Amino acid sequence: MKRVEIPSRFFFSTPPAPCPYLENRLERKVVTLLAGEDPDHLHNTLSHAGFRRSQDLAYRPACDGCDACIPIRVRAKDFVLKKSFRRIWQANQNLRVSESPAVATQEHFSLFHKYLLSRHSDGGMVDMDFDDYQAMVEDSPVKSQLVEFRKPDGRLFAVSLTDVMEDGLSLVYSFFDPAEQKSSPGTYLILWHILQARYRQLPFVYLGYWIEESPKMAYKERFYPSEILTREGWELLT
Repeated sequence: MKRVEIPSRFFFSTPPAPCPYLENRLERKVVTLLAGEDPDHLHNTLSHAGFRRSQDLAYRPACDGCDACIPIRVRAKDFVLKKSFRRIWQANQNLRVSESPAVATQEHFSLFHKYLLSRHSDGGMVDMDFDDYQAMVEDSPVKSQLVEFRKPDGRLFAVSLTDVMEDGLSLVYSFFDPAEQKSSPGTYLILWHILQARYRQLPFVYLGYWIEESPKMAYKERFYPSEILTREGWELLT
């Protein structure tokens, strides 16, 4: 595997816990603190090695006997809006989009909780209260922002917590109004970030982990061309 230079630091492993994506499997993570003189550069370096951010921590799956979670990123410059994507993009062109500092609001939290109850009612996040949500949004040592999407009448459509990295945009967590499912909001949010990265001349959009066996995570391969992290380094997903 191509070597990624990571500054000397402490890593620790989490205890085994039920995997949220694959049945009858346990997950473990390797975790480190995003701290130091330049946390943004550290975050970028760790992302190249397949880590993701959660608040002030960077983590990567390190499960015994399982390597189903594969880091994936989209090549923004080379991305082409195929017919189905163009249809979704056009269907949501009436949305008002704004970018703001990563500050939690009650309005956003209400939509977040509504989204979890609809889409992930069996997950641990559904028990989060506003303080937990505020920590998820605001406890960040790196460049983060909230991207807000509203309907023409002002109703909140979707929100994305996004990290602005040296070489791309990273979708930390996105949520939307479940009543808007017909508009394919999840796909639209990714398309918006890909085109925004291209506009900013950033090469990649980091989508987290692709899990081919999980219906919740397999969709990420649709955004082509994309790269996955292998033992040989980042390679085109074919």
